[in-house]
Amino acid sequence: MEKNKQIKLVGRVFVQFEIEAVTGLHIGGSDTGIEIGGVDKTVIRDPLTNRPYIPGSSLKGKMRSLLEKYKGLRQNQRIGQGYIHSCGADLRGEELRTRGRSDYQGCDVCQVFGVPGERDFSTPTRLVVRDVMMNEDSAERLKNAHTDLPFTEVKTEVSIDRVTSAANPRQMERVPAGTCFGPAELVYSIYSGDDCDPRKDVERLQTLVEGLRLLEDDYLGGLGSRGSGKVCLKNLKVVVRGGADYLSGGREIKGYDTLEELAAGLDGLRGQVRQALGL
Repeated sequence: MEKNKQIKLVGRVFVQFEIEAVTGLHIGGSDTGIEIGGVDKTVIRDPLTNRPYIPGSSLKGKMRSLLEKYKGLRQNQRIGQGYIHSCGADLRGEELRTRGRSDYQGCDVCQVFGVPGERDFSTPTRLVVRDVMMNEDSAERLKNAHTDLPFTEVKTEVSIDRVTSAANPRQMERVPAGTCFGPAELVYSIYSGDDCDPRKDVERLQTLVEGLRLLEDDYLGGLGSRGSGKVCLKNLKVVVRGGADYLSGGREIKGYDTLEELAAGLDGLRGQVRQALGL
């Protein structure tokens, strides 16, 4: 980031919701130390409670990837393996600072989800996505359900050799359908100052909602093309904090039963956010 940039935090929009696994959910964990005869692919777990959870990185990364495909943008490369980001070509040197800066300012995905920190033209990432823990009701129900493993099921898949017809079974760990996680929390920051326009940041809430809508229509985690990972977002709540409201806990804008309901009322929501922040 350029030195001496004057950027001010105008406020934050908090989007909270529950995530229900409509089909079994597999978000991979470490396979280190798996015993012989155990499952081939495990899920990630909280080391303190042993409950599966949804990492914020999985949720944010999936939303960004879907948005890049939806908008026809370039897919991000891994850190340290290139100079591109969603809106840019493979630029270096002075061209990166000029054309890259211009491309970045016009890219809603990069503005919301961020670009690598070495870009001297970048502004702070708007979106923070928290880890999402399994809720207590689902944890209690699974604890009493006598599942294959604590809180999870084991799904056996079989690949067939097309020539010999030999079967090659493998076992995948999944969180059972119907399990709920949450509340999930997305924290969306709105800035003013150099290269930051708070009114544009409010308009970019559409990008955030588009990402969530794309996620519902796709899948989260692995094995999605084989049935896993369909999720439903429900019981959404939007809270705004800014100015005098920040220390007082903010202002709840509205609650929504479904994501579809939030998307239908997006224009009104953005108007209420502008009003709450004095924009």
